Amino acid sequence: MQEEPTINWSDFTKIEMRVGTITHAEVFKEAHKPAYKLTIDFGAYGLYKSSAQITKLYDAASLPGKQVIAVLNFPPKQIANFYSECLVLGTVGDANTITLLSPEQPVPNGLRVG
Repeated sequence: MQEEPTINWSDFTKIEMRVGTITHAEVFKEAHKPAYKLTIDFGAYGLYKSSAQITKLYDAASLPGKQVIAVLNFPPKQIANFYSECLVLGTVGDANTITLLSPEQPVPNGLRVG
């Protein structure tokens, strides 16, 4: 097992992880690796766009309405002709299959994870 560096509490509190609901998902045709373009509603924090390589386990049509957890305070990242504004979190399994992290019960959009 790889040893990860230790962070302190103040490092952790800098990470702005919030719950949002996917409002739109479409195939990201211009991406080099299979991905979706997502629009996610974070309540009072607004709508964010994200590119997510989650095509192995999820169909674009099934994603709207799903709550996810994302990091909001990364700088935007350009992927092809698209700017990803947040990082949607998930577990990475065998063959790079990504399972999205989401709350067990519905919660208000924008709720902080911590």
